[in-house]
Amino acid sequence: MKKYVLIFSFIIAALFISCNKSTVNDGIISDGISKPKPPKAIGPPRILFIGNSQIEYFVSAPTLFQELCNSNNKHINVQQLVTMGVSLDKVYYTNKTEANQIFSNIDKDGNYYDFVVLQESTPIALTDLEKYRSNLKLIVEKIHKNSPDVAIYVYQNMSPLAYTNSEYNDYHKELQKNAILAAAFIKNAGLLRVGDAVKDAYEGKNGYKYLKNNKDNLRYGKNILHFINDGGFLQAVLLYATIFDKTPIIPKKLILSTGIRDNDNMRKQEVNKVISNPKALEEIAFNNR
Repeated sequence: MKKYVLIFSFIIAALFISCNKSTVNDGIISDGISKPKPPKAIGPPRILFIGNSQIEYFVSAPTLFQELCNSNNKHINVQQLVTMGVSLDKVYYTNKTEANQIFSNIDKDGNYYDFVVLQESTPIALTDLEKYRSNLKLIVEKIHKNSPDVAIYVYQNMSPLAYTNSEYNDYHKELQKNAILAAAFIKNAGLLRVGDAVKDAYEGKNGYKYLKNNKDNLRYGKNILHFINDGGFLQAVLLYATIFDKTPIIPKKLILSTGIRDNDNMRKQEVNKVISNPKALEEIAFNNR
């Protein structure tokens, strides 16, 4: 997959967090949000991913999820609207012609889409709850025109900082809280707890070790940390476990990244050779479903 250089800064976000420390309400977190119920589908269900490079960059969440479904005899159609480095409203306006077309498609069961994953940009998810909610509302209102009963999964962003940064947990808590508060206003919506799963992996849950030769196995980048193979695998298994409430049988090979250089791409590779600890990541994913 061709890489793009993304120039991005979290200075404003850092100032916001430093000046506006807040803690997650234990009642909200412990109660959570009810799991959305998908509509009854006639034929294979459809899932739509809308977001930016957290969904697809070095590795592809839609591609990996499709592969996991295929390997587990889950027949599902996977589609995406992804634009690098922008917020949900800009993803829509950048792809307006295509978006309006797919939002006008109809299905005989009354819902063209059965599942939708909505991933907001990290700065908005972190610092602007009002904009977060309005962007979700913008997209959901359009989706509901042809999919009134769709199950919506709001993507819980991960802390944009390196795990070694002293502010990592503060960012995580703010993103966690805002995702819950944003999803609470959406009909039939739940959370895709990416941020929680990534934090668990960094903390070494289930025996996972994120460092190899003093390098992060989960994410790579300078201005923005993107998923590499371990992280992309974790994200895809988490989505499968969240939707189907079970851990998938992992195929011998998956389409994973060959590297982090501009001329590297994605191709079929042996999971046990490319993913450092698949079993641990599967367990972390399942525990965050």
